[in-house]
Amino acid sequence: MGFREVYREWCTDEYFDKDTREELAAIASDEREMEDRFYRQLEFGTGGLRGVIGAGTNRMNIYTVRQATQGLANYIISQKGQKKGVAIAYDSRRMSPEFAREAALCLNANGIKTYLFESLRPTPELSFAVRKLGCIGGIVITASHNPREYNGYKVYWEDGAQITPPHDKNILAEVSEVTQFAQVKTMEEDEARACGLFQIIGTSFDDLYLAELKGQCIHPEMIKEAAKDIKIVYTPLHGTGNIPVRRILKELGFEQVYIVEEQKAADGDFPTVAYPNPEDEKAWELALELAKKVDADIVLATDPDADRLGVYAKDSKTGEYVSFTGNMSGMLIAEYILRERTKTGTMPKNPALVETIVTTDMAKAIADDYDTALVEVLTGFKYIGEQIKLFEEQKSYQYVFGLEESYGCLAGTYARDKDACVAVMLLCEAAAYYKTEGRTLWDAMLAMYEKYGYYREGLATLTLKGIDGANRIQKMMKDQRMNPPKEVGGYKVLAVRDYQADSRKDMVSAEVTPTGLPESNVLYYELSENAWCCVRPSGTEPKIKYYFGVKGNSLKDSEERLGRLKKEFMAEI
Repeated sequence: MGFREVYREWCTDEYFDKDTREELAAIASDEREMEDRFYRQLEFGTGGLRGVIGAGTNRMNIYTVRQATQGLANYIISQKGQKKGVAIAYDSRRMSPEFAREAALCLNANGIKTYLFESLRPTPELSFAVRKLGCIGGIVITASHNPREYNGYKVYWEDGAQITPPHDKNILAEVSEVTQFAQVKTMEEDEARACGLFQIIGTSFDDLYLAELKGQCIHPEMIKEAAKDIKIVYTPLHGTGNIPVRRILKELGFEQVYIVEEQKAADGDFPTVAYPNPEDEKAWELALELAKKVDADIVLATDPDADRLGVYAKDSKTGEYVSFTGNMSGMLIAEYILRERTKTGTMPKNPALVETIVTTDMAKAIADDYDTALVEVLTGFKYIGEQIKLFEEQKSYQYVFGLEESYGCLAGTYARDKDACVAVMLLCEAAAYYKTEGRTLWDAMLAMYEKYGYYREGLATLTLKGIDGANRIQKMMKDQRMNPPKEVGGYKVLAVRDYQADSRKDMVSAEVTPTGLPESNVLYYELSENAWCCVRPSGTEPKIKYYFGVKGNSLKDSEERLGRLKKEFMAEI
């Protein structure tokens, strides 16, 4: 059927509720909007769903959520995992509680037990819950840091990480088989409860999660001594971080924690920000205003599902607040953990640091300095979580820390996804440590640049919406593969990695070797003078992303190198 026929079916079939049919009736004269809502089924990618909330097959609504969940249920049944059950959490976005409940009842109707958190919780707590409860999988209803009109649906497997091969492709195949809503099962909540299939996770579970966070603290005694002197400003950006972040800081003894009151309440409309993303400088206006008022040492923001952390810290020389990228904050935590665990004799044998291919090369220098293995994986924290499982199965390395450039990291193995709550705790611990030495986090960052090199990274994106945009992204990747550049931004291209073809071609010798990583639609250019760039279509948004990295002789030099590389590369696009 074409999009018009599917549209008419949704408008007339009483399977769809009255509000849905009325919403669609209102766009009857808008052919373009009609096509965008119905030209395809909202894609269930290798991590799940993400899309604009609304009526239609290409939207996030209770019907597309049920449809995806039926496919997941079919796969769980094929794996005989019904009795293990599925844990379900959700964040503060619009329709998150409703989507979570619909997913639970669909699973219940298929004989699969569910454990639904009683109210919103951080994504990493769901990851922890999957393993703690012995579930076959988990679901988080969140669109992470996307704009307010979005919501999403992320799937986890029994190791607590987002689904990876072969489960991701197998679940995707099952979802693709659910082509008719008549195939989708659901049931009433009262019946599901009576059958013992629908269970609620209460606040007592939070105690278990917080205990795991505190277990990652290296110097609790030092925090108690310095906590009265350090000033922390925090904003949850209307998301799930408010309660757990404030609680962990209070229980560790931090006394001067200031919350941005206007952004404290959970609210899916995100009334004070256009884009609830700690990577967006506009999201920081209220937090920085409060920081200046109270003379804060460190300013923190978590995204709606509290798995990403943004940071500002004071420059002790100028008194101004400096923005940290995810690479910078991740390196501060990594170096602090490796240094202090080495000093205290708590570093495990065969330690390993894990990062994605688009994360800073400073990680290599730090890992070498502390005789720690560095393992690189594809973009996406699920691949970092997968490494924890592989380390345990193979008895190879001991996971110490993992990070990605997009403001996500994890210390410890209690969860298998990035956790902004533990990142807050460790950055505040590090800030307290440096405060006792009369230094700020920015002073510590400058010292790391001096020691390891002036590594700088950047990101550029092109947003190309709709069917035309999707086709253009495909063409751009094809053109890049057929015509790889020989020089970019004054840097010579030394090698090209094509992760879709599992190949690395040395541009000097023409030797081709495998990348050793799973298939992915990613191109990576190794450049002269320790520079690099990477091209990758987003798996969750209608965007194509360009990542860049350089190493300079000073902050100014590295910033100039990065700017030139970005400008010249993007000019060719």
